[in-house]
Amino acid sequence: MLKKLIKYDLISMLKFISIFYILGIVFAVLTRIFFSFENSFMAGIFGQITTGATISMLVSILINNLMRFWVRFKNTLNDDESYLIHTLPIDKKTIYLSKIITSLLIMLISFIICSLIIFIAYYSKENIELLKNILLPFSELINIDVIKIVIIIIFILFLELYSLLLCGYLGIIIGHKFNHHKVAYSMLFGFLIYMASQVIVLIALFTAGIFNENIMNLFVTADPVSIDTIKLIFSFSLVVYIIILFVNHFINKKLFKEGVNLD
Repeated sequence: MLKKLIKYDLISMLKFISIFYILGIVFAVLTRIFFSFENSFMAGIFGQITTGATISMLVSILINNLMRFWVRFKNTLNDDESYLIHTLPIDKKTIYLSKIITSLLIMLISFIICSLIIFIAYYSKENIELLKNILLPFSELINIDVIKIVIIIIFILFLELYSLLLCGYLGIIIGHKFNHHKVAYSMLFGFLIYMASQVIVLIALFTAGIFNENIMNLFVTADPVSIDTIKLIFSFSLVVYIIILFVNHFINKKLFKEGVNLD
């Protein structure tokens, strides 16, 4: 049954988000074509237009991923579609797990498509060298390879979007326990939960600073921070962030198992 739920959600999500995938790839191809005409004024103008459209599609893919996840979560678990879902002979843990797996799969597909779009539109030896030159000073500063820095940036972006996703899910679960203004409460609680997660990271860093003078100096002085301290802060923050995600996931599952109010 879990596979069927995931398949059902994947088909529904891909029907919507694939429009942005296709448009992104089309604009990326057009960008590549127009910029291949180096001595054409008009091709340059159209290239700038399609570049803007390509970037817009990249942003739209990531934003619409989150928006569509939240809308589908609400529709299938609290609105009209939920009456069918909740009558199925499966427990709520499985229903929630299907949403999480589907979300992760779609996010992974979206990141792959975004990478493909960027590759089609902008890949060249010159652009690769430009990217290396931009990241090289920072790479040398913290003694980490440029490729690893790119991977870390992508991983952080993925974690950030996943954090937003879970905060939105928790906001929807809490918001729909109210009798009125459920959408407004969902948005409010989702925002407050996300902000609280960021504050918790800062509090955890400050607490770690009590036991580590170098970390505490980040809060009480304006002195330059050593490379080792930067690495320590990044690693510690990443661990705290992942713990927060697991806690968020646990709370979501627990509250969802307690039951939902159907509209």
